[in-house]
Amino acid sequence: MIQEATQTDYQQLSRIWESAVSSTHDFLEKEDYEYYKSQLTLYFKYVKLYTFKEEEGGEIKGFLGVAADKIEMLFVHNDFRRQGIGKTLINFAIDELKLSKVDVNEQNIQALNFYKLIGFKQIGYSEIDQEGKPYPIVYMSL
Repeated sequence: MIQEATQTDYQQLSRIWESAVSSTHDFLEKEDYEYYKSQLTLYFKYVKLYTFKEEEGGEIKGFLGVAADKIEMLFVHNDFRRQGIGKTLINFAIDELKLSKVDVNEQNIQALNFYKLIGFKQIGYSEIDQEGKPYPIVYMSL
């Protein structure tokens, strides 16, 4: 079940982000991890957020953040990875929201392979991320 997130979900979304990033972003320096974590609430305000729950009133297990014509965030709590939640969220973004672009950390091999499996192809590249930090970004599109 996918529904729009509200500001009251931010604390849960932050916990999901922490769990996902701790499991998949081992390339991040500790101080950069802490920096991004401190910016989450600000980032959340710049995207439209959608949550995944298995049933009404259930626990949020993953979330999607979108802006303009692009997927900006896709995170699944580590306890619930490999259960189809990411695929459900990405299919929602593609089929319902008509989105076809995403930026991925080059060093996040799992995410890169996930998007390639869905059908995304590289269309660009940057040596630095949006915050100017040395984490290369792969720009992808369907």
